Amino acid sequence: MSAFTTRPEILGNFGVVASTHWIATAVGMSILEKGGNAFDAAVATGFVLQVVEPNLNGPGGDMPAVLYNAARNQVEVICGQGPAPAGATIEHYRSEGLDLIPGDGLLATVIPGAFDGWMLMLRNYGSMHLSDVLEPAIYYAERGHPVLPRVADTIADMAEFFKREWPTSYKTWLPTGNAPVGNQNIRNPALARTWKKIIDEAGIKSDREEQIELARAAFYKGFVAEEIDRFLQTTEVMDGSGNRHKGVLTGDDMANWQATVESPASYQYQGWQVSKTAAWGQGPVLLQSLAILDGIDIGSMDPCGADFVHHVVETMKLSYADREVYYGDPDHTDVPLEHLLSKRYNAQRRALLSHSADQTLRPGDIPGFETVRQQTLAMLADMGVSTESVYEPTMAHLSDKRGDTVHIDVIDKHGNMVAVTPSGGWLQSSPTIEALGFCLNSRAQMYWLTPGLPTSLHPGKRPRTTLTPTIAIHEDGAAMAFGTPGGDQQDQWQLAFFLRHVHHCTNLQQVIDQPLFHTTHFPSSFYPRSQQPGHIMAERNFGSAVLADLEARGHQVTVADEWTIGRLTATRREPDGLLRAAATPRLMQAYAAGR
Repeated sequence: MSAFTTRPEILGNFGVVASTHWIATAVGMSILEKGGNAFDAAVATGFVLQVVEPNLNGPGGDMPAVLYNAARNQVEVICGQGPAPAGATIEHYRSEGLDLIPGDGLLATVIPGAFDGWMLMLRNYGSMHLSDVLEPAIYYAERGHPVLPRVADTIADMAEFFKREWPTSYKTWLPTGNAPVGNQNIRNPALARTWKKIIDEAGIKSDREEQIELARAAFYKGFVAEEIDRFLQTTEVMDGSGNRHKGVLTGDDMANWQATVESPASYQYQGWQVSKTAAWGQGPVLLQSLAILDGIDIGSMDPCGADFVHHVVETMKLSYADREVYYGDPDHTDVPLEHLLSKRYNAQRRALLSHSADQTLRPGDIPGFETVRQQTLAMLADMGVSTESVYEPTMAHLSDKRGDTVHIDVIDKHGNMVAVTPSGGWLQSSPTIEALGFCLNSRAQMYWLTPGLPTSLHPGKRPRTTLTPTIAIHEDGAAMAFGTPGGDQQDQWQLAFFLRHVHHCTNLQQVIDQPLFHTTHFPSSFYPRSQQPGHIMAERNFGSAVLADLEARGHQVTVADEWTIGRLTATRREPDGLLRAAATPRLMQAYAAGR
């Protein structure tokens, strides 16, 4: 008898879509039904998520995508992650009295990359016109949608602050003076007008690619950029530092940047080629973890047992320690990724694993990188250790509701695949630009204000983002697209999912339903850059025996309620063309669809 799952694993051969909101999933599926491919569907889904989860992503945010183009049999990465503006220098931020970049307000803004990333996907890989993929999002922005209780609560929590400090946000999100309640219909007419104007400027008589190029110009060189520039030139707002600051982003910064297509970082594990972004994102930590675990019989362990959790956590501690020291924008810093993924190096790292929980941060020793290792560890030591908010915080000093991210996976009947993790532009982290209906991102909080490090603030450098979608292709022709929101936890939850799926269970839904865990042992990527050495969080449904075993090994265990950790979604294509999809029941909003 098959194991009980919270919902069925979706099966079919026409197409599958999974995302973190049921409306967005339905829209993606409708695009496939209209003859669009996986890339068209992902774009339409992404724009709808900006409307229905505005506390988790928006047009002013960012989006990395890993995709598989079936016609070319090629995996590629779209980098829709904007870099630091020209005026974002360490000297300027230090002159503002800052030691860390706040996680909110206007100083935390980098060039918004999401729109151009989506347009690049649509132009290079899609088949539909701009108006086709924007129409569903315009519908929900203009006519409204039943607001998620979490979104309504976030707006309510921020209401007084908005009224006092960010009046444009107050006008946008509380137009009647009252915060919405869960499932109430809410609208964003200004955002609908923005998208309609972009379509108008793209022209209805232009060919498809010309339309997309005109839309990119409207956003980055036209009326959108002009409105953003005007807002930033005249606006000074309160942020988490306790002071008011102006941003440094300008229209010129936007006009001189475009999203790019790149090669992925990859690792071969148990017949699977696993592909992630390069080290401007945290994605290679999953690859490093697989390289360490490649020499351990993880398949013999109970996937919900203490041995499994312990080995995954201890491996991730080592991988994330390397992230802290060596990762950064490869266009601006030398990242020794080949060395970090080498067999010899990972044999050395594997030898550090023991039966007991490590309480220290142990990046590897890499020849030629001794100085950066020493400088990074010295900086972290000077910071001390805080046990305050260690999750992805957006205005956590004002609201108990912390921001996060969204995720989309799509596979079409041709075998095209997309995994994309949009984020940024959270309504609670930056003041809304009233005329446009959206706010800017706060991704600059991921830079250090200490010079000389791979992740030090520098104009033109991409922040080391936590956004990390995954595509994995097996040597037998099976292929997967998967991911999750969750900041620093994204690759931890994905690693547990992937190992369980590869070694223990092919049913995607069954794997997603299994209890989850993660560690906050290493410094957070988000303000105030906290850490909790030796700490793990695990869902209660692991059972008391497993949790007690982990504590006996030295882990400081925080027990979370059942069904409260992670927001995984996944899709898979079998060699014979069978498609599978699944989405987490946690938070009761993610959904998979297909036929």
